[in-house]
Amino acid sequence: MPLFGNSFSPKKTPPRKWASLSNLHLLDRSTREVELGLEYGTPTMNLAGQSLKFENGHWVSESGGFLGDRRELQRLRKRNQQLEEENNLLRLKVDILLDMLSETTAESHLMEKELEELKQHNRRKK
Repeated sequence: MPLFGNSFSPKKTPPRKWASLSNLHLLDRSTREVELGLEYGTPTMNLAGQSLKFENGHWVSESGGFLGDRRELQRLRKRNQQLEEENNLLRLKVDILLDMLSETTAESHLMEKELEELKQHNRRKK
């Protein structure tokens, strides 16, 4: 009997005598999805009395029509465009202001350094 060795050695399990009784592994993927319930279909929801389904990355009405009035949709798109342009303009203004602030801060630091050097130079003369 080994002093530090493994004294526990479990018996090996015997190999299975029978293959699986299920023949699902023989089916192709689409049939397997139907058999196992993996085919969920397209997501649908009911919103404000209209039934919507998700197709190609967008929610569309199941009746095939547009959601709401065409004029309203056009107005919303125009407003969205205006807001995006305004947002871009504001971002540009913020970038310009940050550049101006950086420049002013750098100039201020240079002036403070110059002033300090002048003070030290005056102290040496006295």
